[in-house]
Amino acid sequence: SIVTVEDNIAPVAICQDVTVQLDNTGTGTITATQVDNGSSDACGIASLVLSQTEFECSEVGSNTVTLTVTDINGNVSTCTATVLLEDNIAPVAICQDVTVQLDATGNGSTTATTVDNGSSDACGIASLVLSQTAFVCSEVGANVETLTVTDNNGNSNTCTATVTVEDNVAPVAICQDVTVQLDATGNGSTTATAVDNGSSDACGIASLVLSQTAFGCSEVGVNTKTLTVTDVNGNVTTCTAT
Repeated sequence: SIVTVEDNIAPVAICQDVTVQLDNTGTGTITATQVDNGSSDACGIASLVLSQTEFECSEVGSNTVTLTVTDINGNVSTCTATVLLEDNIAPVAICQDVTVQLDATGNGSTTATTVDNGSSDACGIASLVLSQTAFVCSEVGANVETLTVTDNNGNSNTCTATVTVEDNVAPVAICQDVTVQLDATGNGSTTATAVDNGSSDACGIASLVLSQTAFGCSEVGVNTKTLTVTDVNGNVTTCTAT
């Protein structure tokens, strides 16, 4: 007689959850062997096949995968596992130095986007934040500021940039005419302050200089003189007075 021996017993499929880290290209991979947790079959296992082995940024979080276990006689069992995909790669933060010009009110500003010089992340950048964007007269010169780059999964990195604040706005020079009385010795004088009629500068005036302050008999009559107004950052404007 013929004895036909059959194996119709499916293998025992046993899965385990796994955690996968994305790399700096935004890709993560696993194998069926990693998900397998001791699947067995009396006659031997022929193959372990996982429903998904490669993951990308859009799949950060929990993903359910199926492990198919096939024995050497073609019997099949499956189990499921959770693949926890994590992105722990910080973005690449790249800064560039910028120059800010103060306006006539003594204010100037820049933006995080201006300071950014191509910061990147495989899963995308969520925000760029600069430690200071608005500047005033007291900050004329070099200011070191920090750019914080945060990716879509909450990882962040920083870089620093020098924000050079410049005041190139000349002061407003306003003159008024003055009259000088000669004394009994034939001498008279005035001052730059007397000729000044409210000259101003947002960052402050450093000096007022009049082209001539002392007068004698030979100058009786009309004399046109120049008032030089210099602000605290070296910008100069003039006006004339009689």
